[in-house]
Amino acid sequence: MEVGQMQRRLVDYTKTLFMEGFLDAQFLQLQQLQDESNPDFVVEVVSLFFDDSEKLLNDLSMALDQPNVDFKKVDAHVHQLKGSSSSIGAQRVKNACIAFRNFCEEQNIDATLRCLQQVKHEYYLVKNKLETLLRLEQQIVAAGGSIPTIEMGF
Repeated sequence: MEVGQMQRRLVDYTKTLFMEGFLDAQFLQLQQLQDESNPDFVVEVVSLFFDDSEKLLNDLSMALDQPNVDFKKVDAHVHQLKGSSSSIGAQRVKNACIAFRNFCEEQNIDATLRCLQQVKHEYYLVKNKLETLLRLEQQIVAAGGSIPTIEMGF
């Protein structure tokens, strides 16, 4: 596939992620922070998000598996996941965390367990989408092309 085709594919794929609510404008701001002096900035930030999220999801599973659930601890983990997902623009993960936190406040174990499954689902979806996006970018660069700038006017 030639560079122009790959660039169009990347733009279309990125627009789809925004239209489907996986990403929000925060992700574009993250991309704007990347430049020649730090060409791997987005990959590094997204990789940190993946690592932190995996740990937090594991911590949440363990915390909710206790006989006496510490909802303050659960809420603290969800709050941290909400913040990190918000900082990279993972909108659907952030929104699932907002609902999760409401049920933590109510100390509703059944609802928090359902929310944990929903957060995990949204996280793994966005992880897969971001990995595809980053792979497309790598292919463009490897072929000698540049990453096109995505505007929000779509």
